Parts: sequence; C-alpha cells; structure tokens
Amino acid sequence: MAGLLKALVSSAKDRLGRRRLARRWERLRARGMHIGDNVWLPASTWIDTSYCFLISIGDNCGFGEECHILAHDAQMDEFLDAARLGRVIMHDSCHIGARSIILPGVEIGPRTVIGAGSVVSKSLPAETVCAGNPARVICSLQEYLEKHRARLASSRVFPYSIAVSEEQREALLQATASGTVYITGGHSAELRGEGGTPRTALPATPVEISVSLPT
Repeated sequence: MAGLLKALVSSAKDRLGRRRLARRWERLRARGMHIGDNVWLPASTWIDTSYCFLISIGDNCGFGEECHILAHDAQMDEFLDAARLGRVIMHDSCHIGARSIILPGVEIGPRTVIGAGSVVSKSLPAETVCAGNPARVICSLQEYLEKHRARLASSRVFPYSIAVSEEQREALLQATASGTVYITGGHSAELRGEGGTPRTALPATPVEISVSLPT
C-alpha cells in the first residue's frame, strides 16, 4: 500500500510539473520569445524575461539544468546610465550543456553542441562542438559523432527505459565499474511520445530518424 501511495504521489507531482512547465513556455511565447518544436527547456533554465522577445530557440534544441540565457547586460549602468541589448539566436538542434551561460548578441549555428559550464560570449559556427570560457570550437560535430560511434562499437550498450528497475540498476553499476557505457533508444522513444522528458510539441509532420548501432 505504501509503495502504491508513493507512486501515485510521484505521478501527480510529475503531471503538475509538466503543466507548470507548459504554462511557462506559453507565457514566454506570449511575450514574444520564439521556442521551436521538440525543445527541452527545463524549469531551471534562467531566461531574461524582460527582453525574452530578443531570444529565439530553434526546433529540437535541448538545455541541461541551470543554464542562463541573457539578452541584456546592465553591468555598466551605474557608470554610463546605459545597458547593452542583443539578440540571442539558437538555430535548430543546438544542445547546451548544464550551467552554461549564453550572453547577449550571439548566434549559435544549427547542430552545435556546447559543453557544460561554458560561457558563450561570441557567435559559434554550425555543426561544431564548443566549450570553455569563452566558448570556442573544440572539434567538428562529425568528428565528435565519429568518436562516439567508434566507442559504441566497443562498449557495453543498454536499452533505454523510462523507469530503471533494480535489476537494470545493478547491471549498470557493474558495467560502469570499468568505464562508461551507452544507453540507446532514448531519443527514438521521445519522438514516439514514450520518453520521460517533457518537451514542447513535436512538429505536425512526424520526424524520421535513422540510427546506426553496432551489432
């Protein structure tokens, strides 16, 4: 009985959190901010609400926890009685690591990955992996993907599951004792509406994906 009650409370909290998140997205859009389809924009993302109409997030973007997106800089206000404003444009399929800071006046090209804890003070090119303070190009997206494809071929691979069972937890603990492993199928599950991450609505036309996994 206690387990069932705990599960019911957890489910209710999850539904409430999702509704609050959806209302937040609606309020930001009402203020003029562009938020595309299939975007993971968690509640912990700090957004410059006063100037959110200067911020644009493309389709299929994702943010780690506790990122900051700023469209204005008022640090000089006491001395100049002026603040700097700038647009922030994130094109489709940008993925921003946890606790990254995106400053005013930058444009992030499509299919760009930004490492956790980065400070984006200048525009970044498309199809790159960037990190640091200030964020700079580390490698191309293709190089990054090829590296992980090679690791996938020689690493332990586990199927994605929304709820990790005790058995799966033990298997993961044992497998990661000797290095990293990979979970596959999570993105596919989200596109089918089976994932556990709340995102903005998917586009009306279904997205086709093709994933090549080691056999």
